[in-house]
Amino acid sequence: MNARVIDGKATAQNLRELVAAEVERLVAQHNLQPGLAVVLVGEDPASQVYVRNKGRQTLEAGMRSFEHKLPANTSEVEILDLVEQLNSDPLVHGILVQLPLPDHVDEQRVINAIDPAKDVDGFHPMNTGALSNGDPRAMVPCTPLGCLMMLKDQFDGDLSGQHAVVVGRSNIVGKPMAQLLLQNHCTVTIAHSRTRDLPELCRSADILVAAVGRPEMVRGDWVKPGATVIDVGINRVGVAGQDKARLLGDVAFAEAATVAAAITPVPGGVGPMTIACLLRNTVVAACHQHNVSCQLP
Repeated sequence: MNARVIDGKATAQNLRELVAAEVERLVAQHNLQPGLAVVLVGEDPASQVYVRNKGRQTLEAGMRSFEHKLPANTSEVEILDLVEQLNSDPLVHGILVQLPLPDHVDEQRVINAIDPAKDVDGFHPMNTGALSNGDPRAMVPCTPLGCLMMLKDQFDGDLSGQHAVVVGRSNIVGKPMAQLLLQNHCTVTIAHSRTRDLPELCRSADILVAAVGRPEMVRGDWVKPGATVIDVGINRVGVAGQDKARLLGDVAFAEAATVAAAITPVPGGVGPMTIACLLRNTVVAACHQHNVSCQLP
């Protein structure tokens, strides 16, 4: 293996330390303690683990944590009522509704009900529009933001002129990732399942971001020698003869690592950065709401 493995855990730890220091400063200087409310509907095991980790890390950073766990049969009206209560709660600066929601709930309607200033996931249409316009006050989705931070570390803060290929066009990762790369002066191509000759297109990328949700779809011979590969995929794949599943990315790691200059592993790459960026977004949102300057990247 020739590639440098990008340590998402270490990068996330550094960001969490910055967040904790900023929270301490805000409490001391402005009596402002950022608060994050997380809403979990149903019993999805992966979501439960994720929410538990978010709550623990929120408290470790010195912030307030509010968890609302609702049964799977909770009505859409009840969820919307809770969101409205959180919108008006002065102790809550960030609201995250854990996705996916049960089938009987309109996810977009719930997202649209969140106060855009408290939308720390960055999914509200006002925030997606602000991001596309380059508004510095836009709430940026956590996973793409984490990817960008890791890329800036690899390129010493300057991505200018790099050709970035983003494989995946979701509203959660692909589209906002492309916007962030454009703002950082990359030439950006968005690819997807209907892209013609996808391997050849990927081979043109200086930066390759894989966010398609298909285990090991991107093979080693899709990667340009010396490219930087960011693997956003977290795919749970069953192991023959075992009860537990293993995690695989969207990139065939062992193959790509012989070609790339740097690559994120799965697990331990993008995943830890997502929660760290959620904490960061909550602090930024609190500062915006109180017209206080924020000293976070």
